Amino acid sequence: MSMIDPLEEVAEETRPPHAGPVSQVAAALVALAVGVAGAIGSLALGLGRLTQPGPGLWPFAISVVIVVLSATLVVTGRGLQDAERFSKASLLTAVGVVTLVLLAVLLPLIGFEIPSLLLVFVWLRWLGKESWRSSIVVSVVTVAAFYLLFVVLLQVPLPRLI
Repeated sequence: MSMIDPLEEVAEETRPPHAGPVSQVAAALVALAVGVAGAIGSLALGLGRLTQPGPGLWPFAISVVIVVLSATLVVTGRGLQDAERFSKASLLTAVGVVTLVLLAVLLPLIGFEIPSLLLVFVWLRWLGKESWRSSIVVSVVTVAAFYLLFVVLLQVPLPRLI
C-alpha cells in the first residue's frame, strides 16, 4: 500500500461536496463572458500589427484563449465532477477578487504604492493567515522591490505618489 492512498482519503474527506453540472456550466459561462469582455476591451486599445504590436495585442490573445477554453468547458462541463459547492472557503476567493478590483480602481487615482501595499497585506494577513509582523514586513518589502524594479530600474510610467 502506498503513502498516497491515506493522503487521498483525508483530502477527499475534507473537500467540499461537488456542485454538480449546472454549477460547472455556469462557471464556464462566467469565464466566457470575462473572456469576451476582455477581447472587446483589448480591441478598443488597438491590436497594432505583429511587427508593431499595440497595447491590446497580448490582452486580446489571452482573452481569445479564455474564450476558447471556456467554450470547451461549456460543452464538456456537464460530465465533469471537479466543481465544488460554494462554502465559507469560497468567500476567501471573493475577497481576493474584490481586492484586485479595488487595486485596479485605486491605481490611477492614488498611485500603485498604497493599493499594492494594502493588497499584499490583506492577502498575507487574512487570506494567507500570516502573522501581523510577517504581513507588514513582507508587504513593505514587496512594494519597495516593485518600486525599485519597475519605477527606478525599468522606468515604467506607473501612476505613483512618490
